[in-house]
Amino acid sequence: MFNKILIANRGEIAVRIIRACRNLGIRSVAVYSKEDAKSLHVQLADQRICIGEGPARNSYLNMDRIIAAAENMGADAIHPGFGFLSENSEFVRKCKENGITFIGPDADVIDKMGNKSHARKTMMDAGVPVVPGTKEPVYDAETGKKLAEEIGYPVMIKASSGGGGKGMRVVEKPEQFEEAFRVAQRETELAFGDNHMYIEKYLHPVRHIEFQILADREGNTIHLGERDCSIQRRHQKLIEETPAMLLSEELRTRMGKAAVAAAKAAGYYSAGTVEFLVDAENHFYFMEMNTRIQVEHPVTEMVTGTDLIKEMIRISAGEKLSYCQSDICARGHAIECRITAEDPKRGFLPCTGTVTELHIPGGNGVRVDTMLYRGCEILPYYDSMLAKVIVRGRDRAEAISRMRSALGELVIEGVTTNLDFQYELIGSAEFAAGDAEAINARLG
Repeated sequence: MFNKILIANRGEIAVRIIRACRNLGIRSVAVYSKEDAKSLHVQLADQRICIGEGPARNSYLNMDRIIAAAENMGADAIHPGFGFLSENSEFVRKCKENGITFIGPDADVIDKMGNKSHARKTMMDAGVPVVPGTKEPVYDAETGKKLAEEIGYPVMIKASSGGGGKGMRVVEKPEQFEEAFRVAQRETELAFGDNHMYIEKYLHPVRHIEFQILADREGNTIHLGERDCSIQRRHQKLIEETPAMLLSEELRTRMGKAAVAAAKAAGYYSAGTVEFLVDAENHFYFMEMNTRIQVEHPVTEMVTGTDLIKEMIRISAGEKLSYCQSDICARGHAIECRITAEDPKRGFLPCTGTVTELHIPGGNGVRVDTMLYRGCEILPYYDSMLAKVIVRGRDRAEAISRMRSALGELVIEGVTTNLDFQYELIGSAEFAAGDAEAINARLG
Protein backbone atom coordinates (compact mmCIF):
# COMPACT_ATOMS: atom_id res chain seq x y z
CA MET A 1 0.00 0.00 0.00
CA PHE A 2 1.07 3.61 -0.56
CA ASN A 3 2.65 5.69 2.20
CA LYS A 4 1.72 9.11 0.85
CA ILE A 5 -0.67 10.30 -1.88
CA LEU A 6 -0.58 13.71 -3.52
CA ILE A 7 -4.02 14.95 -4.62
CA ALA A 8 -3.76 16.81 -7.92
CA ASN A 9 -7.05 18.62 -7.50
CA ARG A 10 -8.97 21.05 -5.33
CA GLY A 11 -12.46 21.64 -3.95
CA GLU A 12 -14.84 18.99 -2.68
CA ILE A 13 -13.24 16.09 -4.57
CA ALA A 14 -9.85 16.83 -2.98
CA VAL A 15 -11.52 16.81 0.44
CA ARG A 16 -13.22 13.52 -0.43
CA ILE A 17 -9.89 11.90 -1.40
CA ILE A 18 -8.16 13.17 1.74
CA ARG A 19 -10.82 11.47 3.86
CA ALA A 20 -10.38 8.20 1.97
CA CYS A 21 -6.62 8.39 2.57
CA ARG A 22 -7.22 8.88 6.29
CA ASN A 23 -9.46 5.82 6.38
CA LEU A 24 -6.68 3.78 4.78
CA GLY A 25 -3.96 5.18 7.05
CA ILE A 26 -2.24 6.96 4.14
CA ARG A 27 -0.74 10.44 4.49
CA SER A 28 -2.08 13.06 2.07
CA VAL A 29 -0.50 16.01 0.30
CA ALA A 30 -2.59 18.92 -0.99
CA VAL A 31 -1.41 21.04 -3.88
CA TYR A 32 -2.83 24.53 -4.16
CA SER A 33 -2.63 27.76 -6.10
CA LYS A 34 -1.66 30.95 -4.25
CA GLU A 35 -5.27 32.10 -4.30
CA ASP A 36 -6.39 28.73 -2.87
CA ALA A 37 -4.08 28.90 0.17
CA LYS A 38 -6.99 29.01 2.64
CA SER A 39 -9.11 26.36 0.90
CA LEU A 40 -10.51 23.50 2.96
CA HIS A 41 -8.52 20.77 1.20
CA VAL A 42 -5.31 22.64 2.09
CA GLN A 43 -6.33 22.80 5.74
CA LEU A 44 -7.32 19.12 5.99
CA ALA A 45 -4.33 17.49 4.27
CA ASP A 46 -1.36 16.19 6.25
CA GLN A 47 0.98 18.26 4.08
CA ARG A 48 0.58 21.00 1.51
CA ILE A 49 2.58 22.66 -1.24
CA CYS A 50 1.91 25.67 -3.48
CA ILE A 51 2.22 25.02 -7.21
CA GLY A 52 1.55 28.42 -8.80
CA GLU A 53 -0.86 31.23 -9.53
CA GLY A 54 -4.66 31.05 -9.62
CA PRO A 55 -5.44 30.24 -13.27
CA ALA A 56 -5.50 26.46 -13.67
CA ARG A 57 -2.94 26.45 -16.50
CA ASN A 58 -0.41 27.90 -14.03
CA SER A 59 -1.22 25.47 -11.22
CA TYR A 60 -3.64 22.53 -11.34
CA LEU A 61 -2.97 21.89 -15.05
CA ASN A 62 0.80 22.34 -14.80
CA MET A 63 2.08 18.78 -15.03
CA ASP A 64 5.73 19.51 -14.34
CA ARG A 65 4.96 21.47 -11.18
CA ILE A 66 2.69 18.73 -9.87
CA ILE A 67 5.28 16.02 -10.56
CA ALA A 68 7.96 18.15 -8.87
CA ALA A 69 5.66 18.68 -5.90
CA ALA A 70 5.12 14.92 -5.55
CA GLU A 71 8.87 14.32 -5.65
CA ASN A 72 9.60 17.11 -3.18
CA MET A 73 7.00 15.83 -0.71
CA GLY A 74 7.97 12.17 -1.07
CA ALA A 75 4.58 11.06 -2.45
CA ASP A 76 4.57 7.65 -4.08
CA ALA A 77 1.21 8.10 -5.82
CA ILE A 78 -1.02 10.83 -7.28
CA HIS A 79 -4.82 10.82 -7.28
CA PRO A 80 -6.18 13.19 -9.96
CA GLY A 81 -9.84 13.32 -8.87
CA PHE A 82 -12.03 14.47 -11.78
CA GLY A 83 -11.45 17.27 -14.26
CA PHE A 84 -8.03 18.92 -14.61
CA LEU A 85 -5.48 16.14 -15.44
CA SER A 86 -7.66 13.15 -14.58
CA GLU A 87 -7.95 11.97 -18.20
CA ASN A 88 -4.67 13.30 -19.54
CA SER A 89 -2.56 10.42 -20.83
CA GLU A 90 0.57 12.60 -21.10
CA PHE A 91 0.36 13.24 -17.37
CA VAL A 92 -0.02 9.51 -16.68
CA ARG A 93 3.13 8.83 -18.70
CA LYS A 94 5.02 11.57 -16.85
CA CYS A 95 4.03 9.98 -13.55
CA LYS A 96 5.33 6.61 -14.71
CA GLU A 97 8.59 8.09 -16.02
CA ASN A 98 9.20 9.61 -12.59
CA GLY A 99 8.37 6.46 -10.63
CA ILE A 100 5.05 7.78 -9.29
CA THR A 101 1.87 5.70 -9.43
CA PHE A 102 -1.10 7.34 -11.13
CA ILE A 103 -4.30 6.30 -9.37
CA GLY A 104 -6.38 5.44 -12.39
CA PRO A 105 -6.03 3.48 -15.65
CA ASP A 106 -2.92 3.44 -17.79
CA ALA A 107 -2.19 5.98 -20.52
CA ASP A 108 -3.01 3.70 -23.46
CA VAL A 109 -6.50 2.99 -22.12
CA ILE A 110 -7.14 6.69 -21.55
CA ASP A 111 -6.08 7.38 -25.14
CA LYS A 112 -8.29 4.59 -26.47
CA MET A 113 -11.41 5.54 -24.51
CA GLY A 114 -10.86 9.29 -24.23
CA ASN A 115 -11.01 9.65 -28.01
CA LYS A 116 -14.68 9.10 -28.79
CA SER A 117 -14.01 7.82 -32.31
CA HIS A 118 -11.55 5.20 -31.01
CA ALA A 119 -13.93 4.29 -28.20
CA ARG A 120 -16.79 3.74 -30.64
CA LYS A 121 -14.62 1.51 -32.80
CA THR A 122 -13.52 -0.53 -29.76
CA MET A 123 -17.15 -1.01 -28.70
CA MET A 124 -18.28 -1.95 -32.19
CA ASP A 125 -15.52 -4.55 -32.41
CA ALA A 126 -16.60 -5.90 -29.00
CA GLY A 127 -20.26 -6.17 -30.00
CA VAL A 128 -21.47 -3.45 -27.63
CA PRO A 129 -24.37 -1.47 -29.20
CA VAL A 130 -23.40 2.03 -30.36
CA VAL A 131 -25.41 4.92 -31.78
CA PRO A 132 -25.36 4.65 -35.59
CA GLY A 133 -22.58 6.90 -36.85
CA THR A 134 -19.08 7.20 -38.17
CA LYS A 135 -16.45 4.66 -37.19
CA GLU A 136 -13.42 6.84 -38.08
CA PRO A 137 -12.67 10.52 -37.30
CA VAL A 138 -13.99 13.19 -39.67
CA TYR A 139 -11.75 16.15 -40.49
CA ASP A 140 -13.69 18.29 -42.98
CA ALA A 141 -17.26 19.49 -43.52
CA GLU A 142 -17.59 18.11 -47.06
CA THR A 143 -16.81 14.55 -46.01
CA GLY A 144 -18.94 14.94 -42.90
CA LYS A 145 -21.96 16.07 -44.88
CA LYS A 146 -21.81 13.01 -47.14
CA LEU A 147 -21.60 10.74 -44.11
CA ALA A 148 -24.47 12.58 -42.40
CA GLU A 149 -26.70 11.90 -45.40
CA GLU A 150 -25.86 8.20 -45.16
CA ILE A 151 -26.66 8.15 -41.42
CA GLY A 152 -29.87 10.16 -41.86
CA TYR A 153 -30.88 13.46 -40.28
CA PRO A 154 -31.06 14.70 -37.58
CA VAL A 155 -27.42 14.09 -36.64
CA MET A 156 -25.11 15.13 -33.82
CA ILE A 157 -21.64 16.52 -34.58
CA LYS A 158 -19.25 15.78 -31.70
CA ALA A 159 -15.63 16.35 -30.76
CA SER A 160 -13.62 13.14 -30.67
CA SER A 161 -11.81 14.46 -27.58
CA GLY A 162 -13.13 16.27 -24.54
CA GLY A 163 -16.65 16.69 -23.23
CA GLY A 164 -18.80 19.05 -21.20
CA GLY A 165 -20.89 19.94 -24.25
CA LYS A 166 -18.03 21.64 -26.11
CA GLY A 167 -17.72 20.92 -29.82
CA MET A 168 -21.26 19.55 -30.06
CA ARG A 169 -23.98 20.60 -32.49
CA VAL A 170 -27.34 19.08 -33.47
CA VAL A 171 -28.07 19.40 -37.19
CA GLU A 172 -31.65 18.96 -38.38
CA LYS A 173 -31.22 19.62 -42.12
CA PRO A 174 -28.46 19.17 -44.75
CA GLU A 175 -28.26 22.90 -45.46
CA GLN A 176 -27.30 23.54 -41.81
CA PHE A 177 -24.47 21.00 -41.74
CA GLU A 178 -21.39 22.79 -43.09
CA GLU A 179 -21.69 25.87 -40.88
CA ALA A 180 -22.48 23.76 -37.79
CA PHE A 181 -19.48 21.51 -38.50
CA ARG A 182 -17.08 24.42 -38.87
CA VAL A 183 -18.32 26.09 -35.66
CA ALA A 184 -18.10 22.83 -33.69
CA GLN A 185 -14.63 22.09 -35.06
CA ARG A 186 -13.32 25.57 -34.19
CA GLU A 187 -14.72 25.18 -30.67
CA THR A 188 -13.04 21.78 -30.41
CA GLU A 189 -9.67 23.13 -31.51
CA LEU A 190 -9.84 25.96 -28.96
CA ALA A 191 -11.01 23.75 -26.08
CA PHE A 192 -9.01 20.57 -26.69
CA GLY A 193 -6.35 21.37 -29.31
CA ASP A 194 -7.86 18.70 -31.57
CA ASN A 195 -9.82 18.93 -34.84
CA HIS A 196 -11.03 15.32 -34.97
CA MET A 197 -14.82 15.13 -35.16
CA TYR A 198 -17.33 12.35 -35.48
CA ILE A 199 -20.99 12.19 -36.47
CA GLU A 200 -23.77 10.07 -35.06
CA LYS A 201 -27.52 9.78 -35.35
CA TYR A 202 -29.27 12.23 -33.04
CA LEU A 203 -31.65 10.28 -30.86
CA HIS A 204 -34.52 12.09 -29.17
CA PRO A 205 -35.99 11.63 -26.66
CA VAL A 206 -33.39 9.61 -24.77
CA ARG A 207 -32.38 8.90 -21.20
CA HIS A 208 -28.77 9.25 -20.14
CA ILE A 209 -27.89 6.13 -18.12
CA GLU A 210 -24.39 5.36 -16.88
CA PHE A 211 -23.01 2.25 -15.19
CA GLN A 212 -20.33 2.39 -12.51
CA ILE A 213 -17.42 0.02 -13.21
CA LEU A 214 -14.68 -1.35 -10.96
CA ALA A 215 -11.87 -3.50 -12.35
CA ASP A 216 -8.51 -4.62 -11.01
CA ARG A 217 -5.22 -5.26 -12.79
CA GLU A 218 -5.94 -8.99 -13.01
CA GLY A 219 -9.01 -8.45 -15.17
CA ASN A 220 -11.66 -8.91 -12.48
CA THR A 221 -14.45 -6.55 -13.54
CA ILE A 222 -17.81 -5.74 -11.98
CA HIS A 223 -20.50 -3.08 -12.24
CA LEU A 224 -22.22 -1.41 -9.30
CA GLY A 225 -25.49 -0.57 -11.01
CA GLU A 226 -26.65 2.44 -12.93
CA ARG A 227 -27.20 6.13 -12.41
CA ASP A 228 -29.81 8.19 -14.27
CA CYS A 229 -28.17 11.46 -15.33
CA SER A 230 -30.84 12.59 -17.79
CA ILE A 231 -31.55 15.99 -16.22
CA GLN A 232 -29.02 18.29 -17.82
CA ARG A 233 -28.67 21.88 -18.89
CA ARG A 234 -26.54 22.34 -22.01
CA HIS A 235 -25.00 18.88 -21.50
CA GLN A 236 -24.11 19.67 -17.87
CA LYS A 237 -25.67 17.35 -15.31
CA LEU A 238 -27.79 18.87 -12.54
CA ILE A 239 -29.32 15.92 -10.70
CA GLU A 240 -28.36 12.24 -10.63
CA GLU A 241 -30.14 9.29 -9.07
CA THR A 242 -30.07 5.53 -8.70
CA PRO A 243 -31.78 3.27 -9.53
CA ALA A 244 -33.18 4.62 -12.80
CA MET A 245 -36.93 4.48 -12.28
CA LEU A 246 -37.84 3.54 -15.86
CA LEU A 247 -35.42 0.61 -16.29
CA SER A 248 -36.82 -2.91 -16.06
CA GLU A 249 -34.75 -5.56 -14.30
CA GLU A 250 -34.25 -7.35 -17.61
CA LEU A 251 -32.91 -4.20 -19.29
CA ARG A 252 -30.77 -3.35 -16.26
CA THR A 253 -29.17 -6.80 -16.41
CA ARG A 254 -28.41 -6.54 -20.13
CA MET A 255 -26.94 -3.06 -19.79
CA GLY A 256 -24.80 -4.11 -16.83
CA LYS A 257 -23.36 -7.01 -18.81
CA ALA A 258 -22.68 -4.68 -21.75
CA ALA A 259 -20.90 -2.22 -19.43
CA VAL A 260 -18.64 -4.96 -18.10
CA ALA A 261 -17.95 -6.16 -21.66
CA ALA A 262 -17.06 -2.59 -22.65
CA ALA A 263 -14.57 -2.25 -19.78
CA LYS A 264 -12.97 -5.60 -20.56
CA ALA A 265 -12.71 -4.74 -24.27
CA ALA A 266 -10.79 -1.60 -23.31
CA GLY A 267 -8.46 -3.50 -20.97
CA TYR A 268 -9.71 -1.22 -18.21
CA TYR A 269 -8.80 -1.18 -14.53
CA SER A 270 -9.69 1.28 -11.73
CA ALA A 271 -13.07 2.99 -11.26
CA GLY A 272 -14.75 4.17 -14.44
CA THR A 273 -18.12 4.83 -15.99
CA VAL A 274 -19.73 3.42 -19.12
CA GLU A 275 -22.38 5.80 -20.42
CA PHE A 276 -25.37 4.76 -22.51
CA LEU A 277 -28.29 6.43 -24.25
CA VAL A 278 -31.65 4.67 -23.93
CA ASP A 279 -34.35 5.51 -26.47
CA ALA A 280 -38.14 5.44 -26.18
CA GLU A 281 -38.23 1.78 -27.27
CA ASN A 282 -35.70 0.84 -24.57
CA HIS A 283 -32.89 0.23 -27.05
CA PHE A 284 -29.59 1.21 -25.47
CA TYR A 285 -26.42 2.49 -27.12
CA PHE A 286 -22.88 3.07 -25.87
CA MET A 287 -22.09 6.79 -25.75
CA GLU A 288 -18.70 7.09 -24.04
CA MET A 289 -16.51 5.85 -21.22
CA ASN A 290 -15.20 8.15 -18.51
CA THR A 291 -11.81 6.88 -17.37
CA ARG A 292 -11.96 8.50 -13.92
CA ILE A 293 -14.17 8.87 -10.88
CA GLN A 294 -17.39 10.76 -11.63
CA VAL A 295 -18.85 13.76 -9.81
CA GLU A 296 -21.97 11.70 -9.10
CA HIS A 297 -20.24 8.64 -7.62
CA PRO A 298 -21.72 9.20 -4.11
CA VAL A 299 -25.21 8.04 -5.13
CA THR A 300 -23.75 4.64 -6.00
CA GLU A 301 -21.86 4.54 -2.71
CA MET A 302 -25.04 5.38 -0.81
CA VAL A 303 -27.05 2.43 -2.15
CA THR A 304 -24.26 -0.16 -2.35
CA GLY A 305 -22.32 0.67 0.83
CA THR A 306 -19.03 0.82 -1.08
CA ASP A 307 -16.19 3.37 -1.09
CA LEU A 308 -15.12 3.90 -4.69
CA ILE A 309 -12.16 6.16 -3.89
CA LYS A 310 -10.70 3.59 -1.51
CA GLU A 311 -11.17 0.89 -4.17
CA MET A 312 -9.33 3.03 -6.72
CA ILE A 313 -6.40 3.39 -4.33
CA ARG A 314 -6.30 -0.32 -3.53
CA ILE A 315 -6.44 -1.30 -7.20
CA SER A 316 -3.59 1.06 -8.12
CA ALA A 317 -1.56 -0.43 -5.27
CA GLY A 318 -1.90 -3.81 -6.96
CA GLU A 319 -4.61 -5.30 -4.77
CA LYS A 320 -7.54 -7.36 -6.05
CA LEU A 321 -11.10 -6.06 -6.00
CA SER A 322 -12.68 -6.18 -2.56
CA TYR A 323 -15.95 -7.32 -4.16
CA CYS A 324 -17.27 -9.78 -6.71
CA GLN A 325 -20.46 -9.15 -8.69
CA SER A 326 -22.63 -11.19 -6.31
CA ASP A 327 -21.53 -8.96 -3.39
CA ILE A 328 -23.13 -5.88 -4.95
CA CYS A 329 -26.67 -5.36 -3.71
CA ALA A 330 -28.29 -1.95 -4.09
CA ARG A 331 -30.66 -0.97 -1.30
CA GLY A 332 -33.02 1.98 -1.44
CA HIS A 333 -32.93 5.02 -3.69
CA ALA A 334 -30.34 7.81 -3.76
CA ILE A 335 -30.39 11.29 -5.32
CA GLU A 336 -27.64 13.89 -5.73
CA CYS A 337 -28.12 17.61 -6.34
CA ARG A 338 -25.18 19.75 -7.47
CA ILE A 339 -25.05 23.10 -5.69
CA THR A 340 -23.16 25.66 -7.76
CA ALA A 341 -22.14 29.31 -7.49
CA GLU A 342 -24.39 30.28 -10.38
CA ASP A 343 -27.32 32.66 -10.78
CA PRO A 344 -30.29 30.91 -12.46
CA LYS A 345 -32.04 34.28 -12.88
CA ARG A 346 -29.15 35.50 -15.05
CA GLY A 347 -28.71 32.50 -17.31
CA PHE A 348 -26.70 30.55 -14.70
CA LEU A 349 -23.94 33.13 -14.75
CA PRO A 350 -21.02 32.02 -12.52
CA CYS A 351 -20.73 34.02 -9.30
CA THR A 352 -17.94 34.81 -6.86
CA GLY A 353 -17.91 36.04 -3.28
CA THR A 354 -17.12 35.12 0.32
CA VAL A 355 -19.31 32.73 2.30
CA THR A 356 -20.63 34.72 5.25
CA GLU A 357 -23.07 32.18 6.70
CA LEU A 358 -23.17 28.41 6.31
CA HIS A 359 -25.31 25.61 7.69
CA ILE A 360 -24.81 22.05 6.41
CA PRO A 361 -27.81 19.70 6.73
CA GLY A 362 -27.47 16.31 8.38
CA GLY A 363 -29.52 13.45 9.71
CA ASN A 364 -30.24 9.88 8.68
CA GLY A 365 -29.59 9.24 4.99
CA VAL A 366 -28.08 12.69 4.28
CA ARG A 367 -24.52 13.29 3.02
CA VAL A 368 -22.95 16.56 1.89
CA ASP A 369 -19.63 16.60 0.00
CA THR A 370 -18.31 20.15 0.01
CA MET A 371 -15.33 22.46 0.25
CA LEU A 372 -17.30 25.22 1.96
CA TYR A 373 -16.73 26.80 5.34
CA ARG A 374 -17.68 30.15 6.78
CA GLY A 375 -15.25 32.74 5.43
CA CYS A 376 -14.08 30.78 2.38
CA GLU A 377 -13.71 32.68 -0.86
CA ILE A 378 -15.30 31.53 -4.11
CA LEU A 379 -12.77 32.29 -6.86
CA PRO A 380 -13.36 33.05 -10.56
CA TYR A 381 -10.74 30.64 -11.90
CA TYR A 382 -12.39 27.27 -11.33
CA ASP A 383 -15.54 25.22 -11.75
CA SER A 384 -18.54 26.74 -9.99
CA MET A 385 -19.55 23.64 -8.00
CA LEU A 386 -19.67 24.27 -4.26
CA ALA A 387 -21.27 21.17 -2.84
CA LYS A 388 -23.12 17.96 -3.58
CA VAL A 389 -26.13 17.09 -1.47
CA ILE A 390 -26.78 13.35 -1.51
CA VAL A 391 -29.65 11.54 0.17
CA ARG A 392 -30.86 7.96 0.44
CA GLY A 393 -34.38 6.76 1.14
CA ARG A 394 -36.14 3.42 1.27
CA ASP A 395 -37.72 4.30 -2.08
CA ARG A 396 -37.75 7.20 -4.53
CA ALA A 397 -40.60 9.03 -2.80
CA GLU A 398 -38.76 9.03 0.51
CA ALA A 399 -35.53 10.11 -1.20
CA ILE A 400 -37.30 13.06 -2.82
CA SER A 401 -38.83 14.09 0.50
CA ARG A 402 -35.47 13.77 2.24
CA MET A 403 -33.75 15.85 -0.47
CA ARG A 404 -36.35 18.61 -0.15
CA SER A 405 -35.75 18.65 3.58
CA ALA A 406 -31.97 18.74 3.19
CA LEU A 407 -32.03 21.52 0.59
CA GLY A 408 -34.45 23.49 2.74
CA GLU A 409 -32.03 23.23 5.66
CA LEU A 410 -28.88 24.12 3.68
CA VAL A 411 -27.84 27.76 4.16
CA ILE A 412 -25.18 29.44 2.02
CA GLU A 413 -24.94 33.22 2.26
CA GLY A 414 -22.47 35.67 0.75
CA VAL A 415 -22.49 34.13 -2.73
CA THR A 416 -25.36 33.55 -5.17
CA THR A 417 -26.14 29.86 -5.73
CA ASN A 418 -28.60 27.61 -7.53
CA LEU A 419 -29.92 26.26 -4.20
CA ASP A 420 -33.45 27.67 -4.49
CA PHE A 421 -33.60 26.53 -8.11
CA GLN A 422 -32.69 22.96 -7.13
CA TYR A 423 -35.23 23.03 -4.28
CA GLU A 424 -38.03 23.95 -6.67
CA LEU A 425 -36.87 21.44 -9.29
CA ILE A 426 -36.82 18.53 -6.84
CA GLY A 427 -40.33 19.46 -5.68
CA SER A 428 -41.78 19.74 -9.19
CA ALA A 429 -44.44 17.44 -10.62
CA GLU A 430 -42.14 16.73 -13.59
CA PHE A 431 -39.38 15.40 -11.34
CA ALA A 432 -41.83 13.30 -9.34
CA ALA A 433 -42.98 11.74 -12.62
CA GLY A 434 -39.41 11.20 -13.84
CA ASP A 435 -40.10 13.40 -16.88
CA ALA A 436 -36.54 14.49 -17.70
CA GLU A 437 -37.52 15.57 -21.20
CA ALA A 438 -40.01 18.14 -19.87
CA ILE A 439 -37.50 19.43 -17.32
CA ASN A 440 -34.71 19.75 -19.88
CA ALA A 441 -37.02 21.55 -22.31
CA ARG A 442 -37.78 24.08 -19.58
CA LEU A 443 -34.09 24.47 -18.77
CA GLY A 444 -33.23 25.24 -22.40
